[in-house]
Amino acid sequence: MGTVVAQTSMPTPDRLAQPTLSASPSQADKGAQVYWLACLPCHGDRGQGLTEEFKQTYPEEDRNCWNSGCHGARPYENGFTLPPSIPPVIGSGTLQKFPNATILRSYIFATMPWWRPASLTQEESWQVTAFLLRENKLWNAQEDLTTSNADLILVGAPVATATPQPSAAALTVSPLPIIIGFIILVLVLLLLRMLRKK
Repeated sequence: MGTVVAQTSMPTPDRLAQPTLSASPSQADKGAQVYWLACLPCHGDRGQGLTEEFKQTYPEEDRNCWNSGCHGARPYENGFTLPPSIPPVIGSGTLQKFPNATILRSYIFATMPWWRPASLTQEESWQVTAFLLRENKLWNAQEDLTTSNADLILVGAPVATATPQPSAAALTVSPLPIIIGFIILVLVLLLLRMLRKK
C-alpha cells in the first residue's frame, strides 16, 4: 500500500494588492501605501518601470492603454496621454539623476503622479521618498526623512561641478607692466651709469 502525500500549493500573491500596515508603521511603510496608490500603476509593483511583463498583470481591458482613444494620442475626455516609456525607480542604477534625497523629494512633490502633478501632500511626498530610499537600500528608515537630514542622503551620482577655468583675458599677459618695468630698469641703469661717471 502506498501513502498519498497531500500536495499544498501556496497561493499566488496578488501583485496589485494594497500593502498592509503594521500597528506602528514607519514613514517608509506609509510611503509603500502612497506608492501603491499613486506610483505603482506606472512604475510597477516592484519599481521595475512599465515593462511588458508588468503590463500583463493589468486587467485585460487595460493592457493597451497607449492606444488612441484611451491614454494614447487622443485620450478620452478628461484623460491624459501616457508616456511610451516609464523608468524603473527601484533597483540598481535607478534614481541616478537625483544627487540627494532633498532633490528627489522635490521632484516627486512637483511632478508626480504623472496624471495629476503636484497632487501629493508634502507629507505624502516625504513618505514615498522614504519608501523609495529604503527599497533602494539608501536609507535605513529608522527615523523620519525631513528637510534637516535629506540633503545628507546621497541618492545618485554627485552633481558635477565645473571647475572655473581662467578666462582668455586672464591668461593673456598685459604688456603694460612689462613696459613699465623696462622703463624703470632703463632709468635705474642710466642713473647708475651717471653715478659711476661722477
